[in-house]
Amino acid sequence: MSDFIQFFIRFLPDLLKGAGVTLLLTVEGLVAGFIIGLATTLARSYGNKFWRGFAVAYIELFRGTPLLVQLFLLYYGLPGLGITLSREWSAFLALGLNSGAYQAEYLRGSILAIGQGQMMAGRAIGMSKWQAVFNIILPQALRLAIPAWANEPVSLLKSTAVVFLIAVPELMAKAKAIAARTYDPIGSYIAVALVYLVMVYLVDILLKWMERAARIPGFDVEGKKA
Repeated sequence: MSDFIQFFIRFLPDLLKGAGVTLLLTVEGLVAGFIIGLATTLARSYGNKFWRGFAVAYIELFRGTPLLVQLFLLYYGLPGLGITLSREWSAFLALGLNSGAYQAEYLRGSILAIGQGQMMAGRAIGMSKWQAVFNIILPQALRLAIPAWANEPVSLLKSTAVVFLIAVPELMAKAKAIAARTYDPIGSYIAVALVYLVMVYLVDILLKWMERAARIPGFDVEGKKA
């Protein structure tokens, strides 16, 4: 046990550098995914036939294929079409596009939870459809989405591990380098697991705080009526 503690302390600076890259990728992927997911769910919920079909195709494609395949297609496949992306951009796009598909479904579920009567009320007082969406539906839906959406940051944080396969210097890449230097893969990956546990725990605390802060006492949403 003491040997592992010394091992952990020795390589903690390297692990923290990798953890910083992992957290940065997670934040970037979440932000990009939220923007993409919001646009997608609006297109699917309120768009015309073309945009609904496009949104469904995007969601099914990125939820139905592994993140690793998406990453490899961006990094290794696009150069065949004359488009070359850096490792960092490939990781960012893969994580953002993948997360966007999942976030779109979280957001769509919360929009569906808002009663249709609220849209009708907005239109009745002279709002356009999109004014009602942005002023009445979305503010409620975003609050409702938080409990389900809170799964995405934790899931994405762990999913970033795949980008070490294209040599992005995140936490798993640091673990691989440490294992190669020390010939101790077990110690290296146990150390990484501990760092992931701490990060997930801290992210979970932050998400629970967000959920409490967004909750409105007595707030109730009208169920969707047939």
